[in-house]
Amino acid sequence: MQYDSLDDFLTSGKSALAKGPVALIFVEDNVEVDSTLRHHLHLGFKSVIAFMPQDFALGSELSDRIHRVTLTCVPSTVAFDTINRIIQAAPGIWMYYCYNAEYLFFPFCETRTVGELLAFHAEERRDAMLSHVVDLYADDLNTFPNGVAPDHAMLDSTGYYAHARHDAEGHPVERQLDMSGGLRWRFEDHIPYERRRIDRIALFKSRKGLELRPDHTFNEPEYNTYSCPWHHNMTAAVCSFRAAKALKTNAGSTFDIPSFCWHNSVPFQWKSGQLLELGLIESGQWF
Repeated sequence: MQYDSLDDFLTSGKSALAKGPVALIFVEDNVEVDSTLRHHLHLGFKSVIAFMPQDFALGSELSDRIHRVTLTCVPSTVAFDTINRIIQAAPGIWMYYCYNAEYLFFPFCETRTVGELLAFHAEERRDAMLSHVVDLYADDLNTFPNGVAPDHAMLDSTGYYAHARHDAEGHPVERQLDMSGGLRWRFEDHIPYERRRIDRIALFKSRKGLELRPDHTFNEPEYNTYSCPWHHNMTAAVCSFRAAKALKTNAGSTFDIPSFCWHNSVPFQWKSGQLLELGLIESGQWF
């Protein structure tokens, strides 16, 4: 199912937005497009919508399983504008967004679907779920010069920090934190300050008037909280090669980084149990 533009999709493809959860995947380049789409199809999203340029290749077996919308996903504001238009076109359903070479993991995702996850989360009166963007990177940049190697992926086992978030007047904001860590922390000299945070509200329920802002927060404060007031809630992770790609394709940083590995690097097992053990996702009350 292919659409020539976002306008075309919102006119003739609205059936894809009839029931959630819906995955919105923004394809910025040709890296790991098929694996990203397959991963999210496997998680059980009702619809997977890929926004990508017309000339990008896509495996033939995927064409009948996803909705492909022709879109050039640069500059970065394009993705936010697109998400906000879809929010207003389809209020009241669960949505998820990510980029290519990013992979959603949540507690017990090997045996439970994303629909089951969000059904429980909604029962706890939550309309959004905090996700941590966990940087993945190749173990050998000589072999994998763009930093991307799913079969040889590493992640940081330590070095994640929570910072109090403050409002415009300098007061701490209740149940909101700015998170840092991973490649964005270790190579912060090459990362603009406004792009160093690794918290993202990747899963959320759309509603009229809701707006996703360019810093990955919403205009509704409760959507930006990590839990409800009375107990901890579940969190998820978006395991991402995006920072590694950027650092190794940017001429200002690539020659300064011969390796991403350090003494706290460990192989990524592609299992939610590893992320639970490292404290990068939380099961909350879901057993």
